[in-house]
Amino acid sequence: MANSDHVDLPRFMEGVARRNPGQTEFIQAVQEVAEDIFEFIADKEDYHREQILRRIAEPDRVVSFRVCWEDDAGNVRVQRGWRVQNNNAIGPYKGGIRFHPSVNESILKFLAFEQTFKNSLTGLPMGGGKGGANFNPKGKSVREIMRFCQSFMNELYRHIGPDTDVPAGDIGVGAREVGFMFGQYKRLTNTWNGVLTGKGLEYGGSLIRPEATGYGAVYFLLAMLRTKGMSLEGKTAVISGSGNVATHAAEKVVQSGGKVLTLSDSGGFIHDPDGIDLDKINWVKAHKTHRRGRIEDYVTEYPKATFHAGKTPWGVVCDVALPCATQNELLGDDARTLVANGCIAVSEGANMPTNLEGVHVFKAAKILYAPGKAANAGGVAVSGLEMSQNSERRSWKEEELQEMLLDIMEGIHGRCVAYGGDGTGYIDYVKGANIAGFKKVADAMLAFGVV
Repeated sequence: MANSDHVDLPRFMEGVARRNPGQTEFIQAVQEVAEDIFEFIADKEDYHREQILRRIAEPDRVVSFRVCWEDDAGNVRVQRGWRVQNNNAIGPYKGGIRFHPSVNESILKFLAFEQTFKNSLTGLPMGGGKGGANFNPKGKSVREIMRFCQSFMNELYRHIGPDTDVPAGDIGVGAREVGFMFGQYKRLTNTWNGVLTGKGLEYGGSLIRPEATGYGAVYFLLAMLRTKGMSLEGKTAVISGSGNVATHAAEKVVQSGGKVLTLSDSGGFIHDPDGIDLDKINWVKAHKTHRRGRIEDYVTEYPKATFHAGKTPWGVVCDVALPCATQNELLGDDARTLVANGCIAVSEGANMPTNLEGVHVFKAAKILYAPGKAANAGGVAVSGLEMSQNSERRSWKEEELQEMLLDIMEGIHGRCVAYGGDGTGYIDYVKGANIAGFKKVADAMLAFGVV
């Protein structure tokens, strides 16, 4: 076996680390996938000969650019923007744009890498990409955000298109920011096409897109529970985050008969032992979306709840957990606490919210554990459906989209089961998602030759 891809996992990861110095999030994401893929490809010579895993772990391109904008006081500000186009073997690059001060190349490369497998799992023809900027929308006026979005698009428009790369929203980028960027793209190109998803309904957006990621994570959770003859009826849920994904996940848990105990933001978490019902969830949505408020304000409105500053909610006893905030928010000790407290299932609404140590804890305990690339694929699935609607110049009814979302999430669950079962009744959803997502992309790459 002379080919250099016929190496063991440690040597492969040494090469990844050497080529990507200091990019800890990206290296972590590759490690998590490679741990499962190496076993799967052990006897598949074509994948080794064509260096498939090495090629997927090297983005097609990383575009970095300066973003200059003027604040309300007339000061010129300078940020850095990126677009990572990881792999387009099965369709145009597809993935969100994130505006947050923590954004760097490593985080966007990890997200684009994960997105490649997530999009593959949906069954829709979408490749993997991600983008963003180290811009913090918090504390900025609407006009400042508009000027930044327009300046960001002044460069990004050269690299995207409905058949090339279709961005969407992510942390710090909601319908408002998508609108500003879409308007600037339209002005620069003199075209109207579905180059961005997550658009407003007035100009080509899709129904249920805001709900899709959170709902999808719960649909996947329900599918996992059904394999054990269980449901969410009467079960307690701990959820992190309080934005779009978290609130809609909470909504679907309540609608499915569960009781939500927590929500959080970067300042800490609230614990409501009476349960966060639909009225309370709607209050959080309004407070966070329209007033840009903090989750700690919840205890003023609902005094029976408590706020825990600077902490995450994983110590609260629960039946199921849904991390819906950000990457690496659930660490090894948190995972051990959840398992010790009797948590039977974890469904990730965020991208890579559990670190590698935590993943290993969940897998060793053999609880129902769904990684983000499978469980939170509902958002990008409906984005793909938005692309289809834009191409056809039509809009589907909410009932049709809800049915399609449920079908896609159950299809992802089925693919994970097909590749993640060990013959004893245990399903390794991480392994199943990694292999199922990898195989489709890898086989397409083999068909293209060395390109």
